Amino acid sequence: MTEELSASGEGSGIGPAGEAFRAGFVSFVGRPNVGKSTLTNALVGEKIAITSPKPQTTRRAIRGIVHRPDGQLIIVDTPGIHRPRTLLGERLNALVEATLGDVDVIGFCVPANEKLGPGDRFINERIDDFPRARKVAILTKVDEASQGEIIDQLTRLGELREWDAVVPISSVTREQLDVLSDVLLGLMPESPALYEDETTTDEAEDDRIAELIREAALEGAREELPHSLAATVDDREEREGENGEPGLVEIYASIYVERDSQKGIVIGKGGSRLRGVGERARREIEELIGRRVYLSLRVKVLKEWQRDPKALGRLGF
Repeated sequence: MTEELSASGEGSGIGPAGEAFRAGFVSFVGRPNVGKSTLTNALVGEKIAITSPKPQTTRRAIRGIVHRPDGQLIIVDTPGIHRPRTLLGERLNALVEATLGDVDVIGFCVPANEKLGPGDRFINERIDDFPRARKVAILTKVDEASQGEIIDQLTRLGELREWDAVVPISSVTREQLDVLSDVLLGLMPESPALYEDETTTDEAEDDRIAELIREAALEGAREELPHSLAATVDDREEREGENGEPGLVEIYASIYVERDSQKGIVIGKGGSRLRGVGERARREIEELIGRRVYLSLRVKVLKEWQRDPKALGRLGF
């Protein structure tokens, strides 16, 4: 393991006290539920990526921007690397490969409270396919592990390869997030800022809303549902408020499943489950856009959409 935390590159920009301004891209990889999206949100300081204990929750390359006086970190949250079983899985893997081929740093995330397994080793081997990127090991969820577990896991990580840095963190308690930010930024090339100061993501608002709806639908979903769920925003209308105040925003959206039986599960007895999904999603959407929201959800069946090229295109994959 090396202690080298700096990188050189072309570009210009001056940070505080005459230091070089750095900017670049980092992507976190790891098996499902190791805290990649939670870490992205914690570093950016707002909810950019949805989170769920369900596998393959992330389906897009979502950019979150961390602004610092001495630089800018662009975090690209991607789907997890996995062995695909559907056309959707193949397209997600292709998206990950394209993303990792362009980033400056790959952060390999491993939870402190779970032993390294075959999935971790598979991903560790795969990141050798991207020699351009510096490699940082990130030990997540240290708040859920004992000191002994943390030490053991750090030892195992050190045996995998020569990392540019190894950083134990907790996204929940924010332990060592500032250290991780320092390490990542130090590995970035010198560069002017790549995004405006106010920008925290380049995701379209409707896409973020659709993801919040899918996140709400994933909560408590049965094992057969998560991969089959997709969501789209079909229409929205902004009403005028009184006395110049912003009015209600009407959002009409669809939740897609692959089979009729799944539609019944999402709707629930008497529509009870769908109402719960709508209530959870509406609260998140209102926080995102800062307006009161009327949310109308419909559940639609799109047969075997994960394997159908036309259906995947319709859903934005």
